[in-house]
Amino acid sequence: MEISRYILALNCGSSSLKFGLFNAQSLEQTLSGKVASKGLVGWDFKITGRDGEVLVNYPIAGQDSYAAVDEVINWFQSNKRLYPLAAIGHRMVQGGPDHRKPELIGEALLKSLDQLVYLAPNHLPTEIAVVKTVIKSFPGIPQVACFDTFFHAGLPPCAKYYALPNEYRAQGLIRYGFHGLSYEYIMKSLWRINASLSRKKIIIAHLGNGASMVAVKNGVSIDTTMGISPVGGLVMSTRSGDIDPGVALFLLKQNKLSVEQLDDLLSKQSGLKAIAGTGDMEILLKDEHTDAKAREAVTAFCYQAKKQIGALAAAMGGLDALVFTGGIGENSSIIRKYICHGLDFLGISINKVANEDGHQVISEVEGKVKVCVLATNEERMIATHSQTFIKEQNIHQHHHER
Repeated sequence: MEISRYILALNCGSSSLKFGLFNAQSLEQTLSGKVASKGLVGWDFKITGRDGEVLVNYPIAGQDSYAAVDEVINWFQSNKRLYPLAAIGHRMVQGGPDHRKPELIGEALLKSLDQLVYLAPNHLPTEIAVVKTVIKSFPGIPQVACFDTFFHAGLPPCAKYYALPNEYRAQGLIRYGFHGLSYEYIMKSLWRINASLSRKKIIIAHLGNGASMVAVKNGVSIDTTMGISPVGGLVMSTRSGDIDPGVALFLLKQNKLSVEQLDDLLSKQSGLKAIAGTGDMEILLKDEHTDAKAREAVTAFCYQAKKQIGALAAAMGGLDALVFTGGIGENSSIIRKYICHGLDFLGISINKVANEDGHQVISEVEGKVKVCVLATNEERMIATHSQTFIKEQNIHQHHHER
């Protein structure tokens, strides 16, 4: 009897490492895991099985992505008889203008990515280092890069280019958009729920520590809130979102900040954290009735989200569906209520009970816009893309053997 082989999908985020293990044939998810910080007291390593049973749960010593990856590698090497790997897929934030589609990782791609670090200095160095470590630990196993910018590859010129001199475009200074793997997954889910809906005018709001929105018309991304980096668009946990370019100039000139200090300020010291001292939405919602700063942060987050829904609906010339996803989008009925409040003019009205009870569809029956709450699964999308390469490899091998 042939032992099942598996695809390991690695999703290295800014504040955690998530992974999923999928059957290489059926893509059924066998395990899901996470290495995440538990406040100020270090990191936890946790793996749950198919039915949500906790298989592994213990603290780890290190407190960065490298320690997290080492832990995952060690665990899969210790359990390789149980879970032999057919491929490993990696979420990559950015591959510049020339690397959008998922592709097999080889020397040439790694060299290209090394040269593109300037496009995503907060993400790419760690991601590249992680990929190199994993390749060394699992030699001979195909590794696939899945770019978060792929979903937005077809942005029309009016949404894709900044109004800057042409020579900067050649350096890759364009609007890429992110959260693409999440958006791809949501579009597949919508297609399963209602195929005709997936071809209409949809806004997907991926709201988490990092947050963005996309306008999808006839299944294609036509505009999105993030631009060249994941710092732009909505107000986020520690990221500023969109600011007047004059703000950056002010900080550089008046406060004599270095480029590194400015990057750190906009990426890690801004957003909700700057307004209220924490970027944790759960804490902010708990405190908003007693703490003016917490209320200000929640209000700013929802105000920007509401404004972008209006802008993206205008970009599409209408709206048929609004989908909430991501950690905050999926789990916070209060945030969904605040964002949708006052958008009746767009045809958005949500049912209080459906929203609070966490239904999949939370809009009023007579509401013109279908409002949904859908769980995303970036790891499954990574596995889906990776599976294509195993199939291709098997076909090549088969031809070769013949």
